[in-house]
Amino acid sequence: MNVTALQTEIEGRLASVEPEVEVLLAEASGPRLRLFIDHPGGVTLELCERVSSHLNDYRERYSLEVSSPGQDRPLTKPQHYSRFVGRRVKVRLREPAAVAAGTASTGADQPPASKTLVGELVGATDSDVTLAAGDGVVTIAYDQIVRSNLVPGD
Repeated sequence: MNVTALQTEIEGRLASVEPEVEVLLAEASGPRLRLFIDHPGGVTLELCERVSSHLNDYRERYSLEVSSPGQDRPLTKPQHYSRFVGRRVKVRLREPAAVAAGTASTGADQPPASKTLVGELVGATDSDVTLAAGDGVVTIAYDQIVRSNLVPGD
């Protein structure tokens, strides 16, 4: 999984001022910094504004966006995967070749034909996730996942 140093830094800063806010994903792309947050009581516009004000100094480097995860919620930590076992997910892999090299097992001789898999999340541990995709079950190590999210509508 790809929890960046920037995300870790932001999580640390928010922990003292907004301890119940969970940073699901912090993505810096060029001049834009997107933050997806969650909160046990839900994400409101007021909460997004408060988080944004706590991170005001990031605006010197980025155009800052703070929002709720939405229906296609990103999955970035082992506890996210555990929470959503039974749901359909989309997982983008670093390389199909890494899957073939043994970091994931498809139960077949062929590696997945794509870097992107969509299927039912059937298991999650501290080191990997298991996905029922296509005709087989695939176990994927977190370090092979570039990005993952829930598939809306399920």
